[in-house]
Amino acid sequence: MSATMPRDFPRPGRRSSDAARAAMLRVDQAGEFGATRIYAGQLAVMGDRHPDARLIAGMAAQEERHRRTFDAMIARRGVRPTALTPIWSVAGFALGAVTAAIGPRAAMACTAAIETEIDRHYSEQLKELGQDDPELSTLIADFQAEEVEHRDTALAHGAEQAPAYPLLSGAIRLGCRAAIALSKRI
Repeated sequence: MSATMPRDFPRPGRRSSDAARAAMLRVDQAGEFGATRIYAGQLAVMGDRHPDARLIAGMAAQEERHRRTFDAMIARRGVRPTALTPIWSVAGFALGAVTAAIGPRAAMACTAAIETEIDRHYSEQLKELGQDDPELSTLIADFQAEEVEHRDTALAHGAEQAPAYPLLSGAIRLGCRAAIALSKRI
């Protein structure tokens, strides 16, 4: 091999650390908790007789199952949950209630915006995990598929027809990214 040609040595794949996986669990549990609170706020405003109530309640039930699964994994692995849970409880409920008060399409816009960010977030996590934690990777992939279904359902039910959709969606997505960043650390 000549001195001018670089040698191509095999490079080991980047492994996620225990701290990185703990942060993933912390933020995922917080996100699923926040989703349950958003749907609770929407249902509190819309009531159970609204035509979209059954649809929202079905998505809320899936989010609750996700949250319970992450709760159990956090406990089993000894991961500290986020200290921001009380804030996410109030903020999530308020976001759900406000968007539902604007109207059912705004409630759907909220779901579409959040689930767009969660899909992106879960994709990043799966890439970072690689094959390091098959149990966590499988859960994330399964939950990601359901979150994408929620987004697609919201879009099919008029999310993009919400008042000021681009502004509403952008603001909610920005808030979601901020919540993810904060929940990883705090």
